[in-house]
Amino acid sequence: MKLARRPWRYLTTLLALTAMTGIGAAAELNPAAVIYKLPDQIPWGPVNPAGAQSAVVVGDPSKPGFYMVYNKWTKGNHFSRPHFHPNDRYIVVLQGTWWVGSGPKFDPANSTPMPAGSFVTHFGKQVHWDGAKDEDAVLLIMGEGPATSTAAEEK
Repeated sequence: MKLARRPWRYLTTLLALTAMTGIGAAAELNPAAVIYKLPDQIPWGPVNPAGAQSAVVVGDPSKPGFYMVYNKWTKGNHFSRPHFHPNDRYIVVLQGTWWVGSGPKFDPANSTPMPAGSFVTHFGKQVHWDGAKDEDAVLLIMGEGPATSTAAEEK
């Protein structure tokens, strides 16, 4: 008796998964409840001289309040110079390896790799620097604005 029910269980599971997949693909979302941007709709800015590219996805980092920014460090030993921010920043590495250093002495050879999936906190008013070496690194940076940056390199 148990053996006879087992094929039906598998068929029922397969049908349920198929129905959920079909419904998810065809559903229209209520824009009053959910808005989204697909990857090709993210408004990336140009690559700056340091080799970074940004896209603001929530808020305005130049103003007070919560913000979220995608930041891409392009491969090729592109790094920021030692600096600090007034407020804490919370960073998730989404893709690639991001290299992080702290203190006023800039030395990419002595940076620490943060692979995809890593979570990093940059504490306000603490000197750090970061970037990418041999692969692009895509980050999600979150914090309270204004997200100013103050140079702090030891000369």
